Amino acid sequence: MSCLIDLHGVTLGYERHPAVHHLHGAFEAGTLTAVVGPNGGGKSTLLKGIMGLLRPLDGHIVLRGLDRRDIAYLPQQADIVADFPISVLDTVLLGHWRRVGAFRAFTPKMRRSASRAISGVGLEGFEARLVGTLSAGQRQRVLFARVLVADSPVILLDEPFTAIDTRTTADLLALVLRWHGEGRTVVAVLHDHEQVRRHFPRTLMLAREAIGWGDTASVLTPANLLQARAMSEAWDDQSPLCERSAA
Repeated sequence: MSCLIDLHGVTLGYERHPAVHHLHGAFEAGTLTAVVGPNGGGKSTLLKGIMGLLRPLDGHIVLRGLDRRDIAYLPQQADIVADFPISVLDTVLLGHWRRVGAFRAFTPKMRRSASRAISGVGLEGFEARLVGTLSAGQRQRVLFARVLVADSPVILLDEPFTAIDTRTTADLLALVLRWHGEGRTVVAVLHDHEQVRRHFPRTLMLAREAIGWGDTASVLTPANLLQARAMSEAWDDQSPLCERSAA
């Protein structure tokens, strides 16, 4: 497999306080990877770094044969303004953004694909509804429809199944598995370890540092989970500032 996203000694953080320390590794083309670890372990920070929303404090993130416009990113629901006055259809149409940019109109073909995506996530007839009137599960279906129309080769999902019902989780998980079957590269931040064991072939366990990265069976072990917990209990939020290397 070819590497799409290479991480070379990457440190990421906020106000120079590191949240991810010196991470080395790669996400390979066509892989389905879960990112797991304790709260505050840098999982969401890593996705933001890959998307270019955070500049590394040290190290480099290299995209190979890939532009950031080729990456579909679904942030946590907590990071999305739920009551913004926008319709379901207009939200899903934003998945075409990388094709139209700021000054071109959405074409009838794009509108038809958005409507198909809305139906595909079980929300047929919801096109005119305001996103703010929907339940958490329905909003997540809308956001998955937006990823559908983006048709991106790489998909980053930050806690995609948090605070939604069991049926919605099953439907959206099936969509994730479909993307993997189509050869897309999918990286998802998850908390349900049993779900990871059943469906995700690769896992990165992150507790600010990488505890393990590889085959899920070899990473998601009791020893690694214990190490991650111990590291989280030892965290110091007033740790020294990270100084960028001279390079």
